[in-house]
Amino acid sequence: MTVFLLCLLAAVLLALGFEMFLVMGVPSLLGWYLFYPTIPPVALAQKLLGGVNVSTLLAIPFFIFAADIMARGSIAKRLTDLVKTNIGHLRGGIGHTTVVSCMGFGAICGSAPATVAALGRLLHPELLKARYEEKFALGLIASSAECALLIPPSITLIIYGWLTGTSIADLFAAGFVVGVVLGIAFMIYVQFVTWRTGAGSFERASRSQRLLALRDGLVALGMPFIILGGIYGGIFTATEAAAVAVVYALVIEMLIYRSFGLKTLMEVAESSAITVVVIFILLAMGSMLSFLITLGQVPSYFTQLFAAWNVDWIVFFLIVNIVLLIAGMFIDPNSILLVLVPTFFPVATSLGIDPVHFGIVVCLNICIGMITPPFGLDLFIVSSTLRRPVELIVRGIWPFIFTNLIVLLLITYVPQFSTAILSVVR
Repeated sequence: MTVFLLCLLAAVLLALGFEMFLVMGVPSLLGWYLFYPTIPPVALAQKLLGGVNVSTLLAIPFFIFAADIMARGSIAKRLTDLVKTNIGHLRGGIGHTTVVSCMGFGAICGSAPATVAALGRLLHPELLKARYEEKFALGLIASSAECALLIPPSITLIIYGWLTGTSIADLFAAGFVVGVVLGIAFMIYVQFVTWRTGAGSFERASRSQRLLALRDGLVALGMPFIILGGIYGGIFTATEAAAVAVVYALVIEMLIYRSFGLKTLMEVAESSAITVVVIFILLAMGSMLSFLITLGQVPSYFTQLFAAWNVDWIVFFLIVNIVLLIAGMFIDPNSILLVLVPTFFPVATSLGIDPVHFGIVVCLNICIGMITPPFGLDLFIVSSTLRRPVELIVRGIWPFIFTNLIVLLLITYVPQFSTAILSVVR
């Protein structure tokens, strides 16, 4: 009853439009005051501050700063040109260019919103020029950007690893495989639309144009190789890799490409700082909420409930997917992680589910939530970036949601897609 009342209060606050840190924080503080008055206030303060005082979380501000630097600079355009000159002449080439460019930029920045902001303006007119319908073009951009949540360095996977104690390197390896599978699924659908509509392609780039694009884009492509190679080569940790990403981005944009100067860098730093503060306030509130969820024995209750119902891992994943998909329609990704993962993760481990596999399924659900109406975050980012109505984007997003659901079922019930690579990297 206690948990039900607090959940009801959170739902009311969410419906009234309160910020998510209040939706999580007010029920937590009220629950502590009413039901756990013997816990001293200093204990909650320690949970708030101690929850984010973790070296692993330093990767988040570093990767966000690196992503903002590259979004403001010229890396996005150079990366897109590299892909376009090599496959743009193929039938459906610009559609494939959109998917591959978003995957490549996601492998550099780890942020779906940053990918949309950086590549949307570049790819949208190219897709229209190739005679694709605008609703398809908008849906493709929004959907392809979500690969950034899976392909390392993924901020979502970093938060999941922090919440559950799962190896971030293992999550990155599995996320890379699943991100590529998702990208291939999008490319198959692009090819189908191309055959059905007769959308055009671009002229084949000359050899000199391809070499020029390779020269300009090769430096940008070096970042994912340095980050992932450094992590799996044992040279540095994921947190240290994030710091390397910032230095690398600064060197490329300010010294090699000379895309902007010190004044712009200060503006980028300010924007990144605001984003980081918002995320860390949520993480602090999530730490307190997780503490109270544990005190209330909520995970234990669900574990016993599923055991009494004789629920196996197949049915459990069905329940988890439904809950996460619905949550993704209304709540931002970080809040979903902070509220639902502490509840479901102990149940998953009790059923013998690999933590990496569970994390990838959760992350893929969050990807789908970011493009699912009515409040998918990427829908509004695409709308504001390209100045197109959300209704038009929603009309073009449904085929990609169905494609996502097919991949979700595949990843959920064939665990080897997530775990097979771990025997290689461990």
